[in-house]
Amino acid sequence: MFELPIEEAQPGPEWPLSTQLRYALTGNYRGAVTGQAQVEWIRQGPRYQVHLDLSIGPSFAPLMSRRISSDGLLGPAGIAPQRFDEDTRILFSSRRRATVLFQGDQLTLANGAVEAAAAGTQDAVSQFVQLTWLFLTGREPLFAGHVVALPLALPRRQYDWRYQVVGEETLQTALGPLATWHLVPLQKSVGGDLAAEVWLAPSLQNLPVRFLIRQDERTFVDLMLKSAPLQSAP
Repeated sequence: MFELPIEEAQPGPEWPLSTQLRYALTGNYRGAVTGQAQVEWIRQGPRYQVHLDLSIGPSFAPLMSRRISSDGLLGPAGIAPQRFDEDTRILFSSRRRATVLFQGDQLTLANGAVEAAAAGTQDAVSQFVQLTWLFLTGREPLFAGHVVALPLALPRRQYDWRYQVVGEETLQTALGPLATWHLVPLQKSVGGDLAAEVWLAPSLQNLPVRFLIRQDERTFVDLMLKSAPLQSAP
């Protein structure tokens, strides 16, 4: 695990302690697939890292594996990413990497293009922690029909992203039935960018219980929480 430098300042109590979530993976990637996934949230002082690791196929020889990571700061407006990395490995294919750098009011996309960045812009993985924080702190209300605007920088381009709260849903999980709020994006991504639906569980600090991540209509993965979250002691 990458060690963050210890800072004196501490984020507010609304931020989850360092947490690990494990998921079972099903989906379609050139045919029906299974696999595993993990989300790891790490924080020390005002710094954070969040990693999403997923692999398709057997864990000892996956057909495809991907790690997406966000590194940055926690502040009064929530998460402020500084760097996003995506690392993809496909069996018998070359490794693919992409990085987005956040530099105040501008950012550098994976192709090297420098663009102006809206305040509060998130990356592909920090967005889900930002949503959790917005709902936990009441900055955004949770009710059916509510829409959350979230500027989003994916490796290829930026989006004025919006999530709609569809409503409450009870999911049957390995932990038993869990009450969740289901959020869906109101626009489609383009050019191979990923879009995700997410289900947040109020009884688990609004952590994501399920993700449905789509690249296109034929390529998607469905992640369902398969064990209780592991969380560090206060």
